[in-house]
Amino acid sequence: MGRVSAEPAKQTRRDQILAAAAELFARHGFHGVGIDDIGAAVGISGPALYRHFRSKDAMLGEMLTSISERLLDGGLNRVAASGDPAHALRELIRWHVDFALDDPALITVQIRNLANLTDPDRRRVRALQRRYVEVWVETIRKTSPEVDEPTARAAAHAVFGLINSTPHSAHLDRDQMAALLSQMALASLSGALPVQP
Repeated sequence: MGRVSAEPAKQTRRDQILAAAAELFARHGFHGVGIDDIGAAVGISGPALYRHFRSKDAMLGEMLTSISERLLDGGLNRVAASGDPAHALRELIRWHVDFALDDPALITVQIRNLANLTDPDRRRVRALQRRYVEVWVETIRKTSPEVDEPTARAAAHAVFGLINSTPHSAHLDRDQMAALLSQMALASLSGALPVQP
């Protein structure tokens, strides 16, 4: 299943700010970036950011909540559109690979900054992440019914670790890296589980 081609949505000022903040947080860390840095990256003063976000914490909360919602929605949609569990598993792998390659700054921010969220945002993000993991666990178990839940969960997390390493390991062009990661993820699951490729 390929990507849906459509006119790209016009990026709002909030989207621009979040994209710039993600790049800066990925490069310098959440605490290494000030409001003025983010403002300069989008061509406005730091204090003008407060018209869009009440704080830097709120910006991070929206960013990580949005990432988690996108992953979950994309995963659910791909599973729902698949004709069988093996196809659904390949589509989940493709979806996560595409996300990691197309948004490496967001992957980096997600991995490094969960502890910097406010408690309510952390709970919201964790709940979304758990639901996304369960999409993978259910799909793995439908593909290989003899696999128990803890093994399926461990396998899903191991595949996330492989795919999410791309901000540090993308040495090929995008299509070659996508193919390599997809093959490696499927092979890792096939090696640990009796999954039919």
